[in-house]
Amino acid sequence: MRVLFLSVTAGQGHHSAAKAVMDYLKKKNVECAMLDTYEYINPILSESIARGYLISTKFTPVVYGRLYRMAEKKEKNDSSFSISKITNSVLSKKLVTFIREYDPDVIVCTHIFSAQIITHMKNKITLGYTIGIITDFTIHPFWQDTDLDYYITASELLNHQACRKGIPLEKIKPLGIPIDMKFASKMSKEEARKLLGIKDKYTVFVMSGSMGYGNVLKVIKQLDRMDMDFQIISVCGNNKSLKRKIDALETQKEIHNFGFVDNVDVMMDAADCIVTKPGGLTVSESLAKGIPMILINPIPGQEDRNVEFLLNNGMAMKTTSTYPIDEAIFQLMTNHQRRENLIEMGRVVGRPNASKDLGDFIIDIASKKENNKENNNE
Repeated sequence: MRVLFLSVTAGQGHHSAAKAVMDYLKKKNVECAMLDTYEYINPILSESIARGYLISTKFTPVVYGRLYRMAEKKEKNDSSFSISKITNSVLSKKLVTFIREYDPDVIVCTHIFSAQIITHMKNKITLGYTIGIITDFTIHPFWQDTDLDYYITASELLNHQACRKGIPLEKIKPLGIPIDMKFASKMSKEEARKLLGIKDKYTVFVMSGSMGYGNVLKVIKQLDRMDMDFQIISVCGNNKSLKRKIDALETQKEIHNFGFVDNVDVMMDAADCIVTKPGGLTVSESLAKGIPMILINPIPGQEDRNVEFLLNNGMAMKTTSTYPIDEAIFQLMTNHQRRENLIEMGRVVGRPNASKDLGDFIIDIASKKENNKENNNE
């Protein structure tokens, strides 16, 4: 049994989702491989896409958001001729050779670009089962133009949107966005705080992405000025410049500042709330842990849609210029019913076992394919 994961570097969420499912499958002795699709086909193209995504979302977010909204308005493309189809035809040639040699029973695409290439291939060669993982709480533009066997979504609450965009209901599997299985377990706040070596008191977890979006330093300063008793955990990822700036602050509150860490799950258990950018994976991890979210600095486009989904379903709070972080924290600390409501609604959509559920689904359909092979050979 072989499973091939195809991802694309545009943020780290797509790779992380693939790795989470791979880790589970490997424990079940399933042979897996993962390719960064464009890196394999053309490293220069891959680097250009990764840099282009970072530059457009970080430095020209208004333009990126406008282009995203234009793409959302696009109808399903059934035309046999389009620029994207010509591009995918060219790009798929090298990948076809690898897929023929590896002969996977299941191909899992964690990015729309990979899904588009596989859709083109389906008309050229025989493939195993094909699966697309949509890694946000929305249906991104262009998924409706793909033709895969199954689509993994964050929640059944997205079924209407997916069907409206042209994805058949029978192909939709709302198993959740795959996250590391360590987020499926939970320890007490006291135990987690002891493990981290911090005091057992109200804790605000400020999570910054390594790509440096938004003004997290400003958020830390606003929190530090509050006349309320709490401590702060800050994670800066690979953003060394931000870590140095936070380390250099003279603060009145205890701030436990970290760079890159591999125990975010423990930090979530230790915290009473998380202040974070609304990326699909981080949101899924937070929902799995049952930690109230205060959302900051969304990337225009898919993260705006994540915010809409979470706010409209009562799962998070969001800061604005007129509702700053200190006000959000004050209300969360003093309104206990609000906190409980956020946690309860999060349980409705949280999928802590998404990686296991998808892994088991993959094993099930791959087994059927293997059985069909054996029957055909008899």
